[in-house]
Amino acid sequence: MNIGQAAKQSGISAKMIRYYEEIGLLHAVNRTDAGYRIYAAQDLKALHFIKHARELGFSSEQMKDLLSLWKNTDRQSAEVKKLALRHIEELNQKIKSLQEMVLVLEQATECCAGDYGPDCSILNQIEQGLVG
Repeated sequence: MNIGQAAKQSGISAKMIRYYEEIGLLHAVNRTDAGYRIYAAQDLKALHFIKHARELGFSSEQMKDLLSLWKNTDRQSAEVKKLALRHIEELNQKIKSLQEMVLVLEQATECCAGDYGPDCSILNQIEQGLVG
């Protein structure tokens, strides 16, 4: 199948497929004599895997590790679990950071008159670096 068909079936844009190939997430696929990419069933499986890993918030580097483990039938599940636990820790840190941002912004909006005047405590707090 060509890149357009692979994009449609995987739910990943052709531009992102090219990018994933460029950064080494997806191996260089076969090409026609005219230079068009040809994707096989295994390539489509890899694209689906990449899409699902991205939906879980894994970075490109983490996805490289995951793909390597996925392709290695001699892998140990302990390696995969270790990577997933590390990612969970990172996600929890992001959640905590986002919750702190929400709290600061909620407090700032409570102090804002929200009227037709130019004075705005939210902008003042951002200017002073009190947000975050």
